[in-house]
Amino acid sequence: MIYFDHAATSFPKPPEVVSGVCNCLQTCAGNAGRGAYQSSMQASELLYDCRVLAAQAFGADTPEEVVFTAGATAAINQAIRGSVQKGDHVLISDLEHNAVFRPVWKLAKEGIISYTVFPTFAANPGATAESVLEGIRRRIRPNTKLLVCTHASNICSAVLPAKEIGALCRRHRIRFVLDAAQSAGHLPVDLKEFSANAVCVPGHKGLGGPQGVGLLILEKNTVLEPLLQGGSGVGSLSPQMPADPPERYEVGTLPLPAIAGLREGLKLLGGRSFAKIRLHERLLWESLAGELKTIPGVQIAAPHISGSVLSFWAEDAGSEAIAAALDERGFCVRAGFHCAALAHRTLGTPKGGAVRVSFGAENTMEQTHLFATAVREILSRR
Repeated sequence: MIYFDHAATSFPKPPEVVSGVCNCLQTCAGNAGRGAYQSSMQASELLYDCRVLAAQAFGADTPEEVVFTAGATAAINQAIRGSVQKGDHVLISDLEHNAVFRPVWKLAKEGIISYTVFPTFAANPGATAESVLEGIRRRIRPNTKLLVCTHASNICSAVLPAKEIGALCRRHRIRFVLDAAQSAGHLPVDLKEFSANAVCVPGHKGLGGPQGVGLLILEKNTVLEPLLQGGSGVGSLSPQMPADPPERYEVGTLPLPAIAGLREGLKLLGGRSFAKIRLHERLLWESLAGELKTIPGVQIAAPHISGSVLSFWAEDAGSEAIAAALDERGFCVRAGFHCAALAHRTLGTPKGGAVRVSFGAENTMEQTHLFATAVREILSRR
């Protein structure tokens, strides 16, 4: 098996992550912070250690600003729905995943907010970071209160100028929420450097952790209306959720084994060189793109941007059929629309969507050559 679906979830998981999950399952009993016995206290230490590592990795002021969620989608929903009030205007980019687009669309449909989509440079080789910022400026209204955007696309290798967008939002007193689902673990992501109010991170992609846990990293003075209500182990006699993070946003039993795995993934993150990661991904992208471009009928989404994600389609074959044929040859890719209708519309993919190849640290140049050879063989038989 050659795994090219790291944008969905990373694989294989590092041995340290696997060991962390297994050890937690074997040694941590009860709920963290809610039992007066040693194993519960051990679980509390595990949670705090993970918060400390995440705060250091993503620029939070204190570990308490790190909130555990069920994943990046849950973090994004909390950040969006917990921020807006009736009559607010929201800005999103034309590359958004449904994790951003659907909550915003539903709020607009309910008559709570209005929203506008601003353009990116993904489909325009001549566009620049400044043109993206100018597109945002032109769409700001007096009631614009929130901007939510992806840091890196899950369809192509476009990376938005998060630092500049955050600074623009700060000048206009607009709350800025960053979706770091595809960038965390691949690129530097820093809450303070990006002037962000919230950064939303999955545990199971670039951080190498297991599925089932994500992070909502909050700026110190950002207060959200909690989406979920329930037990938090704090202030149990009050009918209200606690006033302070993280307990304000964390209810019920946290996914401790997944958090244990994420902790190990965050430890490994500290030893990585983002420059080396990006170089490795670009070399793989350029190797594969160079070969795919020689195959008649194949088109690449955003061919002017190299990086960790490459999506392509063929004129005479559906993307699902190509992916199925690749699966028969041992290649793991994803076809279709990748939960990102806005991005596919922006990039002009055909009716059947695209085949997405996404790279990880274990992938090699030889694998890209084998993949391109397989695509050529599949299409030559059509």
